[in-house]
Amino acid sequence: MSGSNTRAAGTAMVPARDGVRLATDIHLPDGPGPFPVVLERTPYGRAEPSRSERTAADPTPASRSELARVFTARGYAVVFQDNRGRHGSEGRFVKYLSDGQDGLDTCAWITAQPWCDGRICTMGLSYAAHTQAALGCLDPPGLVAQVLDSGGFCNAWQGGIRQFGAFELKQATWAHKQALLSPEAQADPVLHAALAAEDIRDWFTRLPWHPGHSPLRHHADYEAYLFDQWRHGTFDGFWQQLGIYAQGWHNRYSRADCVHMSSWFDPYPLTATGNYIGLKRAGRGPQRLILGPWTHGDRSATCFGDVEFGPDATVDSWAGDWRQYRLRHFDHAINGTPNPEPAVRVFVMGGGSGRRNAAGRLEHGGSWLSLADWPPPGAAFIPWHLHGDGTLAPAPPAEGAAPLAYDFDPAHPVPTIGGNLTSLEPVARGGAWNQVESPEFFGCAPPFLPLASRADVLAFQTAPLAAPLRVVGPIEAELWVATDGPDTDFTAKLIDVHPPSADYPGGYAMLLTDGICRLRYAENPAAPRLRAAGEVVRITLTLFPTANLFLPGHRIRLDISSSNFPKFDVNPNTGEPEGAARRRRIAVNTVFVDAARPSRVVLPILPL
Repeated sequence: MSGSNTRAAGTAMVPARDGVRLATDIHLPDGPGPFPVVLERTPYGRAEPSRSERTAADPTPASRSELARVFTARGYAVVFQDNRGRHGSEGRFVKYLSDGQDGLDTCAWITAQPWCDGRICTMGLSYAAHTQAALGCLDPPGLVAQVLDSGGFCNAWQGGIRQFGAFELKQATWAHKQALLSPEAQADPVLHAALAAEDIRDWFTRLPWHPGHSPLRHHADYEAYLFDQWRHGTFDGFWQQLGIYAQGWHNRYSRADCVHMSSWFDPYPLTATGNYIGLKRAGRGPQRLILGPWTHGDRSATCFGDVEFGPDATVDSWAGDWRQYRLRHFDHAINGTPNPEPAVRVFVMGGGSGRRNAAGRLEHGGSWLSLADWPPPGAAFIPWHLHGDGTLAPAPPAEGAAPLAYDFDPAHPVPTIGGNLTSLEPVARGGAWNQVESPEFFGCAPPFLPLASRADVLAFQTAPLAAPLRVVGPIEAELWVATDGPDTDFTAKLIDVHPPSADYPGGYAMLLTDGICRLRYAENPAAPRLRAAGEVVRITLTLFPTANLFLPGHRIRLDISSSNFPKFDVNPNTGEPEGAARRRRIAVNTVFVDAARPSRVVLPILPL
């Protein structure tokens, strides 16, 4: 391939099978062609700069034409398309559910064009990764490579829309923000003014919402799809639709050469690892996995939340930059040029000084690790048991140890302080933070004490470690629990507790990952069951995967509670239908820690 300049072929209105036309910008290299094609489908504006298209050397996001030139200079045609019902495209926007068929129709149209040589590579972040997975499920004509960056739902009931039953409230803040940018609001000043007048942060003090009585009430389409997601709690056919359930298509997915990328403080590491594992097991095309320390799409930064991970934290530190990485991946799929990338590359957090740097952030540090597969070969999955005295240790608990109970009041949930989340601004933000309440976090109140001081948080921690311990892989907590009502939630957080120092006299409880389980779905998500009061249940609580080096003197801590708000909706403990509760009750929740009911967290220990 050759060519150093771009000639724009203008905008085409690509017809979908139902006659809806999709606005599509085409950038062609110089030369007669035909060319392989790079395609990105997005709801954020085909002509708008993507905030993530930046590098460590140049933090200004590239324009679409600038980005196109990166690929046309290498001989690729570049196609940017608006999703149905967004920006210049016709039709009604229904989040996630039209992207598979529209993507398939677009690929068929592209391969029929004289400037296309029949081969298509796809790319894109977040929603533009969801669109890739949706079209990949239908094995479209010409698809040879994909780079699914922080998205591409493996199973949206388990992560991305719901998380093992609980609803991710980022869907609400996203809906409000994007309703403001919708074609309908842009064309109607009254509608736009009505949406803009709603203070979404204030609305989070008035949950639960109801149709017609929410900040989305002015835009019926956006309110409708939000409540569809919120009120579909059972894992039924709704959650197995094309666009939100690639897991169900793994055996028939495209054989494209795929990269799955996410990060520890992103909502999609479970998606990326799930698709990597599932497609590899199904024998589809080559699969690669990248897991960094970043928040959503921030792959060229080094600090996330209140923590600095060091100069090696960027993708640029080993890839040149993200544009060059994608070019190498596409060149390999198109021309067979060598690609030296390992199957799996992960960033292991930890190893830093633990000091406060000049910017006021904790220096936690970290380094990249190349692996042959995921989960990491050689990792030993070791159970660490919860003990009644608050210790966390490999030793099994005692016979007859008394259970631990707490009152969970849904009117006073545990506030979200960072974590693997995005799109919740201005209500909450992701990243690594000390688990101490502060005025800057929604739901916190004086005297701003550590979360572990709350009566509804059970904290279990190891003694200070005598030697370094590297945890890399999937994380599960196996808990024996009970509640005195029909339903409740259980949450878990894995924390690296830095010891007291001159910079942090109280230590620093750095959040690594967390998870949640709605009890009615614990045994069978497709057949939820309300509980008899006091019924003892063994649950598996899936935390998102992580990688961290715990240094000597640090402690490993697991916090158990029943809420993490506003990251997730709060269970009212009443058993009422999802997203439609009117009442709340205080639940007495119990965690068992005896030899017959040994609650534990299983950590993947990777030898140093």
